[in-house]
Amino acid sequence: MKNIKFKRYHILPIFIVVISLFGCDKYLDVDTDTDNPTVAPMNQLLPNIQITTALIADWNNFSGEVLGTQTHQGVSRSSQDQYGTQANNIPLNNDWNNVYLALTDLETLISQAETDGATVYKGIGQLLKAYMMSVAVDLWGDVPYSEATLLIQGVVSPSFDDSETIYQDIFNLIDEAKVNLNNPSGLLPGADDFYYAGSTSKWIKFANTFKLKLLNQIRLSSSALFSQSELDALVSENNFFTSNADDFQFMHTATVSPQDERNQLFQAAYGGAQVDHYVSPWFYEILMGMNPNIHTGNQDPRIPYYWANQLQPGQFPRDQADPISGDPRADYWDSSTGFFTIRFGSVGPWRDGAVANDATFPGIFPCGGRYDDGQGFARVVGSGTGVAPRRILTYDEFLYIQAELMQVGLINGDAATKLTEAMTASFAKVDQVVAGTGTTQTVPVLSGTTAVSDFIANIDAEFTAASAEKQLEIIMTQKWVATYGDQMDQYNDYRRTGYPVLANPNGTNEYQLDNGDGYPLLDTDTTLNNPYNRTFFWPENELNLNQNAPEQKTIATYRVFWDN
Repeated sequence: MKNIKFKRYHILPIFIVVISLFGCDKYLDVDTDTDNPTVAPMNQLLPNIQITTALIADWNNFSGEVLGTQTHQGVSRSSQDQYGTQANNIPLNNDWNNVYLALTDLETLISQAETDGATVYKGIGQLLKAYMMSVAVDLWGDVPYSEATLLIQGVVSPSFDDSETIYQDIFNLIDEAKVNLNNPSGLLPGADDFYYAGSTSKWIKFANTFKLKLLNQIRLSSSALFSQSELDALVSENNFFTSNADDFQFMHTATVSPQDERNQLFQAAYGGAQVDHYVSPWFYEILMGMNPNIHTGNQDPRIPYYWANQLQPGQFPRDQADPISGDPRADYWDSSTGFFTIRFGSVGPWRDGAVANDATFPGIFPCGGRYDDGQGFARVVGSGTGVAPRRILTYDEFLYIQAELMQVGLINGDAATKLTEAMTASFAKVDQVVAGTGTTQTVPVLSGTTAVSDFIANIDAEFTAASAEKQLEIIMTQKWVATYGDQMDQYNDYRRTGYPVLANPNGTNEYQLDNGDGYPLLDTDTTLNNPYNRTFFWPENELNLNQNAPEQKTIATYRVFWDN
């Protein structure tokens, strides 16, 4: 695991906090040899592990940058456009390194907790290990696991374990963790637990909700790991998330020094002069109600919370437009709103221009950026606070999972009612995130408004009138919309269900935008030369240095065991 091309974010300032909280610990005792400690305190291991957990599949030089394009909520000028992800992709390789750095620390934490009889630390470690390895399998399929942390025992080339076998151990870890969390003893976590502050009840809710997510994820596979009786028992236990207070998420802060603790997507979008990632116009048109095949005419009230337009409605682009001829020289610009971006698979003449002053950027909900008040703005790092959580598994996502399972008949309940609950919770989640950003803007509350009620009623009517297959598409599309900024599960959902429907650059009338200015969007300006990435390449360094590594895969045909 070499050539890491990223910083270990947040660790220094959080370790300072940890030192202040646990300064009397023997690990920091001035009478001992602190240069060669024999035992790493659990309350210092856990924070570092949890920080790394939050970075995996996040943005800003991690795989979220690639996944955002794969799920068509973002677009990029980088190689991931047209599904052209390469084996030397730095964000994906950074996540590979993250997984195995954290896995080593997790094994140490679990072992230390076992020795000390600290069952809560052990249970948390087991759940974090289960989560981390599920992401590793979902990104790469077969990966090193059983031998991955045996360097001290002399294993320098760990074998790649079968992905289904790893999932079996993931389920075992979840069940074992619940036993440990239900029987607390020994040292207990508190402020060093950045997710649930040591609350065993919340960790157990997460364990059950996470297990439900995984069972749903593998339900369409031929794997014996999916068990209806196991699903029934879990549902009967009925100890899942009950509100957004239970969300499994990492809370970012406004701290910028000595390390930047702001949301990673915020740092990527607002922190640099170069612009490479944009909001997807496919995503835009679905939320605007412009797509002719889903949610047609039903504009989403979350739009000003999801992205912020630098251009005011009706304002002519500034970066490369020709005001004399009236040519906006834009790959995608909606004059009625100011939304400005590029298209997936664009080969048009204006794809690669410098448009930092015109481009639309992620808003206050996904990253703590700017709320779009319709007045336009000039993007600077002070345009937002960057205080928005890294959402990993949330209450509203859980409700969408339940709706899906009801719709396909695997659990009892009315899918339409559950979908309404999920959408209602999604709007409440936006309000919760906005309230925590510390923004100085005046941002309206969404929940309870007429716009939200009408939007949900329209979705309900669309759902009622739809076929069973279309109903599944509606559930998955709304889940995709609700989880904007957290692409890992969206990538999984698309691979296993085929929903939401994604943009097709080789199709006709892909986009509906028409400014009526004589410069229409042309289908010939987009193309797709690569098939969809069903998985990602194993890092080249791993294959070159690991004597037990397999031959490189073909990512268009290699599939994780649960992928249909």
